[in-house]
Amino acid sequence: MDWPLISKSASAARCPANLVDYGEAYGSFTWEAARRQLAGLPHGSGLNIAHEAVDRHVLDGHGDRVALRWIAKERSTRNYRYSELAELSNRFASALETLGIGPGQRLFTLLGRVPELYVTALGTWKRGAVFCPLFSAFGPAPVKARMLIAEPKVLVTTRRLYERKIAPIRGELPFLKHVILVGGGEGGHDFDALIAAASPRFTIAATDPEALAILHFTSGTTGRPKGAMHVHGAIIAHRATARFALDLRGDDIFWCTADPGWVTGTSYGIIGPLSLGCTVIADEEEFDAERWYRTLEEEKVSVWYTAPTAIRMLMKAGADLPKRFDLSALRFIASVGEPLNPEAVVWGEQALGLPIHDNWWQTETGGIMISNFASMDIKPGSMGRPVPGIEAAIVERTDAGLRILSEPDHQGELALRADWPSMFRGYLKEEERYRKCFADGWYLSGDLAKRDADGYFWFVGRADDVIKSAGHLIGPFEVESTLMEHPAVAEAGVIGVPDPVAGEVVKAFVALNASYGESEELRKELLAHARKRLGPAVAPRLIDFRSSLPRTRSGKIMRRLLRARELGLPEGDTSTLEGAE
Repeated sequence: MDWPLISKSASAARCPANLVDYGEAYGSFTWEAARRQLAGLPHGSGLNIAHEAVDRHVLDGHGDRVALRWIAKERSTRNYRYSELAELSNRFASALETLGIGPGQRLFTLLGRVPELYVTALGTWKRGAVFCPLFSAFGPAPVKARMLIAEPKVLVTTRRLYERKIAPIRGELPFLKHVILVGGGEGGHDFDALIAAASPRFTIAATDPEALAILHFTSGTTGRPKGAMHVHGAIIAHRATARFALDLRGDDIFWCTADPGWVTGTSYGIIGPLSLGCTVIADEEEFDAERWYRTLEEEKVSVWYTAPTAIRMLMKAGADLPKRFDLSALRFIASVGEPLNPEAVVWGEQALGLPIHDNWWQTETGGIMISNFASMDIKPGSMGRPVPGIEAAIVERTDAGLRILSEPDHQGELALRADWPSMFRGYLKEEERYRKCFADGWYLSGDLAKRDADGYFWFVGRADDVIKSAGHLIGPFEVESTLMEHPAVAEAGVIGVPDPVAGEVVKAFVALNASYGESEELRKELLAHARKRLGPAVAPRLIDFRSSLPRTRSGKIMRRLLRARELGLPEGDTSTLEGAE
């Protein structure tokens, strides 16, 4: 179906947007001007993420403002003010110094959404060490794989996670000198005791903006995990994009539901909102629809950043549930993790009173690159337009170099003009792999997309996910979105399977909403629905029903795994599956 344009008045009516006029802002913005919005270390001694995130607010007289409100599993809460986070992170930095951990050395965390995660990240940056968060659901094998690449000196985790995931492989990690256990226990230093014994005063050393600050491992769903390296200067982009794309300001109550082991959990769960002086909500518990709505109501969340998987689960819970809660404080909702199906954008406006703003970025980009802004009309299903400071294009690789596809609606690879502040500076120990990401001054994302006449970008699919059928190039996302228009479908994953005539044909895997049951009649109805909407060349030929679809903890459907299981191929690293051990 043709989804209606959602007027900017519907998304920005509750509060004037930070980015009032997109065209003016895009034309006049410079990264140097964004850099001047930061305080910088005293005496011109560089730029440090932790100083911008907490210490500058204390120095500016805002130390009493709540920086972090933590919600425990049993729903008790604790507030951490900026002054308290500043002191605790000082103590952690002092503890690292006492342990002999110096600038440039790497520290891993294997933690859920707990306050100690924030203290660890901030203290690590103050010490000049490198922060690397891991998914707490990783088992010993993926943890070991990533540690062997990065060789961290320190790991911060819990006793339970240590016993289950680290102790069995500890003998294979000779470089790991210290384990710090939140809650204490055998096998490492007690986090609280270490903090209590450390000095509350710590002077951040001069920090080069190009000094390595963060190491994010990509999921590793194809081949060896890649350690994307980011620098302290990335905060220039984190802060600016949080203002523009998430419309954040200092008086906001902000909730980012991303797992702390994913790049969003760092860039926009910690750095972006704290650099703007917001109050960050952190809920220790995993997804529960009623709990989430209660959190939005009780914490008076004003800006909410979540993922398509969570939105689909909320949709599955029904439109009546949110009516039981007062969501009047909420003024802006955004989504990231995979493309947001257009029906989810419209559902947000109908069920929550606000549309959901999709945006696009990657681990490698470090921050949001393309977004639907609060002051901009939304085209449901579109990624939006580039944030100020980012030049995006649709390109085609040729033997002579890149060719820019400037005509509207031409499908090609999404590329970004290189050298924005949060751009990754390399893959750890894989320089050749890093160089292959660039050509002719452009970063090549590996995502296929198109740009319409109004400058909106539309996701087609990963280059290696695109299905080639009888001469047609078919993006799985379009087929999945069409299937999800049917009221029976909760989720859909689409792959190509071999066909002797067409080369490949489209096969869909469908998870149904609770009120629908599997039947041959429903299968035929879904096939007919897709053929009517997409035409016979693009619509799936085959549909299988599944109780659930494999996905990463960041919410992405693992089409590779669907394909491997369908064709009997090796599944490779499945460690990023939701709940994988």
